Amino acid sequence: MEATDSVADTNPPMAMLAELTHRCPLACPYCSNPLELKQQASELPTGDWVRVLGEAAALGVLHVHFSGGEPASRRDLVELTKAANNVDLYTNLITSGVGLTERRMNELAQAGLEHVQLSIQGTDAAEADHIAGYKGGHSRKMDVARWVRSHDLPLTINAVCHRQNIDHLQRTIDLSVELGAHRLEVATVQFHGWAAKNRAALMPTKLQDAEARRIVDAAREQLKGILVIDYVPADYHATYPKACMGGWGRIGLNVDPTGRVLPCHAAESIEGMEFDNVRDKSLADIWYQSKAFNVFRGFDWMEEPCRSCDRKAIDFGGCRCQAMAMTGNAGATDPVCSKSPLHAKLLDTVIELDAVSSPPPLVYRGR
Repeated sequence: MEATDSVADTNPPMAMLAELTHRCPLACPYCSNPLELKQQASELPTGDWVRVLGEAAALGVLHVHFSGGEPASRRDLVELTKAANNVDLYTNLITSGVGLTERRMNELAQAGLEHVQLSIQGTDAAEADHIAGYKGGHSRKMDVARWVRSHDLPLTINAVCHRQNIDHLQRTIDLSVELGAHRLEVATVQFHGWAAKNRAALMPTKLQDAEARRIVDAAREQLKGILVIDYVPADYHATYPKACMGGWGRIGLNVDPTGRVLPCHAAESIEGMEFDNVRDKSLADIWYQSKAFNVFRGFDWMEEPCRSCDRKAIDFGGCRCQAMAMTGNAGATDPVCSKSPLHAKLLDTVIELDAVSSPPPLVYRGR
């Protein structure tokens, strides 16, 4: 893949996703991490992460999201939070809650942690622990939510939504309010990586999607000033694709556990693409100069109908990883788009999945 001529028009990134580790105690059947997880021995050491956080701040990054896997699996999480705070990066911890203790939550708050995004898999222990494949996980999550709020830290609940739990959406909203969350992200499963193995079991029906939209619209009106609700519907049910990552290489970057820098979390699923590493190059050099970041910047790379479409500056052609998965060509129009020549094939898939009356058993990660 050849890079496009768009470096001169590139602004600094606003956010960095720091994927500290792929280690995680959960076995979620929709895990968004790569099929081949990075091993602990290959993880970026503390000193390199501290340097990268400094480079990110100098580059113009405003906030860092500590993620994984489960970032609490890293013993240096408090140290890295302090390092980010020292260079004035806004810090957000994206966590399953499993692996955190009240003492460690206290230490993170004292280190300057400014926000927590807590994932939940259901609204009660039986449902949530079944989906996560981890007994006792839901109870720990409820504890973590209380610890977060005891420090008066903003709390976002991330509720991954799918066919087997979307009918409990109203209860998810109620639970978020009960926990004192400021924001709820209702995120429908994206079918990359491991989630693709469970598509028939997890894809919501069109009727479920329509009802979820109705519930969200009503709750937004009712809970104004109390809870902000973001809803990311299933791509397969959309007329137009979303602007994945706000456009390739436009707003944010990801550093994976080994130090490779990616334009999006799933970018390594694109065959033939190589990614530079912070062990070898500076973050600024990678952001502005690397082939991986420039290949889908701007509009020169686009094929028709994207190239002449009046929406190209709105959705930037959609998701490159999804285009790769569905067409074998990362430069193709995202088939989610109604203007794509492959959209009709996607609609056939939606009809086929809607007709599944009894979802197949879940295939858990690592099992």
